[in-house]
Amino acid sequence: MAFWNRKQSEYETMAQLIEAQPGIRVSELAAQLGVQRSTVLRRLPALEEAGILLSEDHKGRLALFLRKK
Repeated sequence: MAFWNRKQSEYETMAQLIEAQPGIRVSELAAQLGVQRSTVLRRLPALEEAGILLSEDHKGRLALFLRKK
């Protein structure tokens, strides 16, 4: 995916933060990345397309579920 290639470092940083802080909320992740909450929500499907699977609990907290190899 061409878009993924252009933004790879940003997506990797996002995945690393989620992995390091299981249960992080989207708003907390956005603050740490210095982007809007909507930006994080828009990027989540692209992470999944890249093989980085996330889980979300009923309170909207994110955790890394699995990294496909």
